[in-house]
Amino acid sequence: MKITWLGHSAFMIEGTKKVLVDPFITGNDKAPVKPDDLDCDIIAVTHGHGDHLGDAIFISKRKDVPILAIYEIAEYINSKGAKAVGMNFSGTYDYEGAKITMVPALHSSGITEAGFSHSGGLPAGFIIEMDGKVVYHAGDTGLFGDMKIIGEIYKPDVALLPIGGLFTMDTRLAAIAAKWIKPKAVIPMHYNTWPPITANPELMRGELEKENIKLVVLDPGESYEF
Repeated sequence: MKITWLGHSAFMIEGTKKVLVDPFITGNDKAPVKPDDLDCDIIAVTHGHGDHLGDAIFISKRKDVPILAIYEIAEYINSKGAKAVGMNFSGTYDYEGAKITMVPALHSSGITEAGFSHSGGLPAGFIIEMDGKVVYHAGDTGLFGDMKIIGEIYKPDVALLPIGGLFTMDTRLAAIAAKWIKPKAVIPMHYNTWPPITANPELMRGELEKENIKLVVLDPGESYEF
């Protein structure tokens, strides 16, 4: 499996299928690609904030691919003429062998648009299972105890964890989350996009190494394969 960081919380996760998560490209100065460059089989959106919903609708329409999201966001996406699959916590969507399960996140969610009658539902994370590998994209989240359960049930090989603080966990709390989840590797995300979420992922390395967890620090555009 190949995981490419596109900056902020956007990732392309590639195996037999290509899963694009939280494609915030337009307006993201760290993004190494343009929305027109992205080719995927399915899109997953963790919550309705603009830096996560991002270019999902544009890419969905351009490539004629579905977007997975919590039900309320799916209703919004459908109202914009894109294809959406609404789901909810513990639900799994099987896209031709790529299984995507929605799990909770501790955050907020909302869509800001005049005249839109639906809320942004609740924030989420995703477990992505493909080709015998498991990736946990935590979405925007604070630390919460059920991360232990997520780790126990799904046993992710790689966890994508936010570290920027202010809106999410910081490095200290993300290191605790990693100890609870027990992945083989952690890729930090949601940091250094803007000054309020500046962070140094290397502050986590010592704590993770004590747990035999590999810290994989990517620059936007770089990939990790396992």
